[in-house]
Amino acid sequence: MTTKGTRRQFKPEFKKDAVALISEQGYSISKAAEAVGTTASNLRR
Repeated sequence: MTTKGTRRQFKPEFKKDAVALISEQGYSISKAAEAVGTTASNLRR
């Protein structure tokens, strides 16, 4: 039997900060994820 974990939810400000790093400052997705404290796969969702 497997159990499902809960999916982490991010606030809109967090998402805006991550997008700004990528689009305005030229960060890669993986570097932006590291800077905001999450994984690259979370930013791609």
